[in-house]
Amino acid sequence: MAYYLTELYTAKPAWLALSPQERQQFISAIGSAIPALSTLGVEPLTLGKVDQSKLHSVAHTFFAVWRCPDDAALEALVGGIAQSGWHDYFDTINAGGEGTDLVGHLAQLDDAV
Repeated sequence: MAYYLTELYTAKPAWLALSPQERQQFISAIGSAIPALSTLGVEPLTLGKVDQSKLHSVAHTFFAVWRCPDDAALEALVGGIAQSGWHDYFDTINAGGEGTDLVGHLAQLDDAV
Protein backbone atom coordinates (compact mmCIF):
# COMPACT_ATOMS: atom_id res chain seq x y z
CA MET A 1 0.00 0.00 0.00
CA ALA A 2 1.01 3.61 -0.52
CA TYR A 3 1.80 6.07 2.24
CA TYR A 4 -0.02 9.39 2.57
CA LEU A 5 0.56 12.75 4.20
CA THR A 6 -2.27 15.15 4.96
CA GLU A 7 -1.24 18.62 6.06
CA LEU A 8 -3.42 21.31 7.60
CA TYR A 9 -1.83 24.73 7.82
CA THR A 10 -2.43 28.40 8.50
CA ALA A 11 -0.19 31.41 7.82
CA LYS A 12 1.76 32.69 10.82
CA PRO A 13 2.43 36.39 11.45
CA ALA A 14 5.91 35.88 9.95
CA TRP A 15 4.31 35.01 6.58
CA LEU A 16 1.90 37.90 6.75
CA ALA A 17 4.82 40.27 7.43
CA LEU A 18 6.66 39.28 4.22
CA SER A 19 6.50 41.54 1.21
CA PRO A 20 4.90 40.17 -1.96
CA GLN A 21 8.40 39.76 -3.44
CA GLU A 22 9.64 37.83 -0.38
CA ARG A 23 6.59 35.56 -0.53
CA GLN A 24 7.18 34.92 -4.23
CA GLN A 25 10.83 34.05 -3.60
CA PHE A 26 9.83 31.52 -0.95
CA ILE A 27 7.10 30.03 -3.14
CA SER A 28 9.56 29.74 -6.04
CA ALA A 29 12.03 27.88 -3.80
CA ILE A 30 9.29 25.46 -2.74
CA GLY A 31 8.29 24.91 -6.37
CA SER A 32 11.87 24.18 -7.39
CA ALA A 33 12.07 21.33 -4.83
CA ILE A 34 9.05 19.46 -6.24
CA PRO A 35 10.93 17.75 -9.11
CA ALA A 36 13.34 16.13 -6.62
CA LEU A 37 10.39 14.78 -4.65
CA SER A 38 8.80 13.52 -7.88
CA THR A 39 11.87 11.37 -8.55
CA LEU A 40 11.12 9.64 -5.22
CA GLY A 41 7.56 8.97 -6.34
CA VAL A 42 6.00 11.68 -4.15
CA GLU A 43 2.80 12.97 -5.71
CA PRO A 44 0.64 15.90 -4.60
CA LEU A 45 -2.92 14.56 -4.87
CA THR A 46 -4.72 17.79 -4.03
CA LEU A 47 -4.16 21.09 -2.28
CA GLY A 48 -6.64 23.77 -1.38
CA LYS A 49 -8.39 26.06 1.02
CA VAL A 50 -10.41 24.51 3.85
CA ASP A 51 -14.16 25.05 3.56
CA GLN A 52 -14.84 25.92 7.17
CA SER A 53 -18.60 25.80 6.64
CA LYS A 54 -18.40 21.99 6.68
CA LEU A 55 -19.47 20.12 9.82
CA HIS A 56 -16.56 19.49 12.24
CA SER A 57 -14.15 21.58 10.15
CA VAL A 58 -10.70 22.45 11.46
CA ALA A 59 -9.64 26.00 12.18
CA HIS A 60 -6.69 25.77 9.75
CA THR A 61 -6.95 27.63 6.46
CA PHE A 62 -5.33 25.26 3.94
CA PHE A 63 -4.84 21.55 3.28
CA ALA A 64 -2.57 19.35 1.18
CA VAL A 65 -2.76 15.60 0.51
CA TRP A 66 0.32 13.77 -0.79
CA ARG A 67 0.86 10.16 -1.90
CA CYS A 68 4.22 8.45 -1.42
CA PRO A 69 5.28 4.97 -2.61
CA ASP A 70 6.85 4.03 0.73
CA ASP A 71 7.75 5.24 4.19
CA ALA A 72 11.19 6.47 3.05
CA ALA A 73 9.57 8.81 0.53
CA LEU A 74 7.12 10.03 3.18
CA GLU A 75 10.04 10.77 5.51
CA ALA A 76 11.82 12.62 2.69
CA LEU A 77 8.70 14.72 2.08
CA VAL A 78 8.20 15.62 5.75
CA GLY A 79 11.91 16.33 6.15
CA GLY A 80 12.05 18.44 3.00
CA ILE A 81 9.09 20.51 4.11
CA ALA A 82 10.77 21.16 7.48
CA GLN A 83 14.13 22.01 5.86
CA SER A 84 12.48 24.48 3.51
CA GLY A 85 11.60 26.79 6.39
CA TRP A 86 7.88 26.10 5.88
CA HIS A 87 7.20 25.85 9.61
CA ASP A 88 8.66 29.30 10.17
CA TYR A 89 5.78 30.68 8.13
CA PHE A 90 2.91 28.21 8.59
CA ASP A 91 1.39 26.60 11.66
CA THR A 92 1.10 23.00 10.43
CA ILE A 93 -0.48 19.75 11.59
CA ASN A 94 0.59 16.57 9.81
CA ALA A 95 -1.16 13.22 9.62
CA GLY A 96 0.82 10.59 7.77
CA GLY A 97 1.07 6.85 7.44
CA GLU A 98 0.36 3.80 5.36
CA GLY A 99 -3.00 3.78 3.63
CA THR A 100 -5.44 0.91 3.62
CA ASP A 101 -8.90 0.16 2.28
CA LEU A 102 -12.18 0.54 4.18
CA VAL A 103 -12.20 -3.04 5.49
CA GLY A 104 -8.60 -2.68 6.67
CA HIS A 105 -9.37 0.61 8.37
CA LEU A 106 -12.43 -0.79 10.11
CA ALA A 107 -10.17 -3.55 11.45
CA GLN A 108 -7.74 -0.87 12.70
CA LEU A 109 -10.62 0.83 14.49
CA ASP A 110 -11.71 -2.47 16.00
CA ASP A 111 -8.16 -3.05 17.30
CA ALA A 112 -7.86 0.47 18.77
CA VAL A 113 -7.12 0.55 22.46
